[in-house]
Amino acid sequence: MLSAVAAADALMLGRIAQEEMTAVSLATQIQFVQNMFILAVTAAGSILGAQYYGKGDLGTVKRLFSLILKTSGLISFVFFAACELVPGYLMHIFTQDEALIIIGSAYLRIAGWSYLINGISQCYLAIFKITEHVKLTAVISSVAVIGNIVLNSVFIFGLMGIPAMNARGAALATTLARTIELSLCLIYSFKKGYIRPDISHLFKREPLLGKDFLKQCLPLLGGSLLWGVGFTAYTAIIGNIGSDAAAANSVSAVVRDIICCACNGIGTAASIMVGNELGAGKLEIGKAYGLKLVRISWVVGFISTGLVLAVTPLITHMVKLTDEAQSYLTGMMIIMAIYMIGRCVNTVSINGVLDGGGDTIFDMYSLAVSMWVIAIPLALLGAFVFKWHVFLVYACTCLDEVGKIPWVMIRLKKYKWVQDLTRERI
Repeated sequence: MLSAVAAADALMLGRIAQEEMTAVSLATQIQFVQNMFILAVTAAGSILGAQYYGKGDLGTVKRLFSLILKTSGLISFVFFAACELVPGYLMHIFTQDEALIIIGSAYLRIAGWSYLINGISQCYLAIFKITEHVKLTAVISSVAVIGNIVLNSVFIFGLMGIPAMNARGAALATTLARTIELSLCLIYSFKKGYIRPDISHLFKREPLLGKDFLKQCLPLLGGSLLWGVGFTAYTAIIGNIGSDAAAANSVSAVVRDIICCACNGIGTAASIMVGNELGAGKLEIGKAYGLKLVRISWVVGFISTGLVLAVTPLITHMVKLTDEAQSYLTGMMIIMAIYMIGRCVNTVSINGVLDGGGDTIFDMYSLAVSMWVIAIPLALLGAFVFKWHVFLVYACTCLDEVGKIPWVMIRLKKYKWVQDLTRERI
């Protein structure tokens, strides 16, 4: 449902003009980078929280909630301030096209408010998930997305007497939808059976808990930044090849994010399920859950490959692109179909099973090698030195996930992730 927001923006703006769609796609890379920080914070909280929840220590879960809330809130404020004060400089990172910079800057000034709100709401949703309120998170996300799509239609196209706002309309719709999402989180957190942050803990130091949190968070943050900045680099490399390549990449990225939802969901479930059992001291059960979920990820990976190939003809006819951009999009989708196998297996294995047991360091150094030593240098050389075809450069950006599968399987079999991370008393 969250990925449907980006899809709605791209498809609706794609019906207006290629420039509007491309500018927004490039501008949202700022939130993509922010999400890497937020993901590290909430994931670290979820890893420890799932184990303490499995152990039955709700007091520590509540204190973790306060810890991730103040950390995520500070990070989100920094990104919000950048979008409000220097949006043009942010857009220059991804493109030199002045028209795209103007459109993207206008988008960021409005969307920046949603980035601030989202940093807070994601903390609530993370705690809801590990405390067995997973269905509620789906409901809240669904309500927010449906509201976003409806508001997109109103503000982008100018319905109900409101003037058409194009890209700025997409930003306003997203901000209002995030406001709805956070409001629902706050309302439900006060209901019986839900954990909410203690205001007093927001201003307290937590030496031992903070140490355990940082031990999980720092490798996750390192991995998230390597992955997030790496993906942003991929977008920048393709974007600097030309506007047609950037437009095709924008559409393929939306499709990728939607189809990856299945493996992302399994990965999140794996982290919670494995963490619950390990925290409760049931190490063999946690180990068995992890291995079975990895086997499931292979099946999901091949299904995802089939889905990408199946929707390619539909997608190429749904967006308004130039003939050259259309041909680029078709080729990128075929390459991405192969990439999906590695993406699914690695997401469940690394972000789910390994992280659920506290083996968070592997993600960081596997990305450092596969993405930053191999994929990005090859893509840079191919795009700017050897002047390779767009398809070959795009294929280079997909090497990291496919190439590290054997390495991931070896790491799983070492079973360093089968460990209880909890303390008796903090």
